[in-house]
Formats: sequence, structure tokens, C-alpha cells
Amino acid sequence: MTRHRCSWASTPLLIAYHDDEWGVPARDDRTLFEYLVLESAQAGLSWVTILQRREGYRRAFADFDPERVARFGPEEIAALLADGSIIRNRRKIEAAVQNARAFLAVREQFGSFAAYIWGFVDGEPRINHWRTPAEVPATSPESVAMSRDLRRRGFTFVGPTICYAYMQAVGMVNDHLVDCFRHAELRAAALGTPPGR
Repeated sequence: MTRHRCSWASTPLLIAYHDDEWGVPARDDRTLFEYLVLESAQAGLSWVTILQRREGYRRAFADFDPERVARFGPEEIAALLADGSIIRNRRKIEAAVQNARAFLAVREQFGSFAAYIWGFVDGEPRINHWRTPAEVPATSPESVAMSRDLRRRGFTFVGPTICYAYMQAVGMVNDHLVDCFRHAELRAAALGTPPGR
């Protein structure tokens, strides 16, 4: 039986990401920091470009440990700028370090970054019912509010579009199209019911 997927899942790498990760609610702080680094790096580029370099990012950014990244200084940034396994953009690299520091401040205030970030959707995934890719928005009122608050807290490379892509990636919204098999699976998981109910 052929599985219907969102049309953007068009290569083996994208299919694996679509089927296993995209839209799955992430409530672990390290995972949330990983996506923050990757989504910020993606600005102006295709997501597949970032996925192809994901392991490079994992090595370069201390396995996405925000405490270690927050301690990066000029020497580490210089090394990152010479690292061909990641996007060598000074502003994006410096943003990752700055965002790690801001991330720790949020965690200190809220107990976890997850508690803070999931507050923008009242703790539960928003289940959308898009039928065509054209219906899927690039921003939402929640992503605009998130962007504004993250910037106020010192984060950078967190515009409303990046924030919405982040919300999609970490499962704060279910933006799989309704005819995609993952829409029903994630909806059922969010509602605590078997698929098809």
C-alpha cells in the first residue's frame, strides 16, 4: 500500500525526516536547542541543505549542549568559521552562541526551555487541517508573538517565519496535510486516541 506523504518529502533524507521527526512534539531541552540552532542556520537556505550538514552541526556545536555552546568564545567561533561541515556564516554562528546564552537564561527563569516555548500553544500541539501546500502558512499569530518575545530575551535569527518553521519541526503545530499518513498518526497521539477515530 502506497503511503501518501507531504509533497516536500521527495528524497530519502527528507522522507526519513518527514516520517520520523517533523511535527513530533519535542519537549526535551536539548532537542529544542538543536532545532533552534538548525532553523536559525536555515534562514535563506533550503532545509535539505541543513539536514545534509546536521552531523557536522552536531560535532561543531558540542552535540547541541547549550551550556557548552554558551561558553564558546572568539577561538571557537574562528574554528567554526573554518569548518566546512557547517554553514560558515559569521552572523549565524554568533547567533547560535548568543542564543545558547539566552536559552540558559530562559531555562533558569522557567525551569526548562520546553515549559517556556510550549506556553505559546498552551502546552498542546495545534492540529491544522490543510489540504494543499498552498494553504500552509509561513507565519501565525503565535509565531509572531514568539519571535517578539524571543528577541526581547536576546535571541537572534528568530523572525516570525523561522519561529513558525520551528513550531512545525518540534510539533507545536501539526502541519502535515490531511491526506498525509503522519497527520492522522500525530493527531491521534496528541488526542490520545487510536488513528482513524
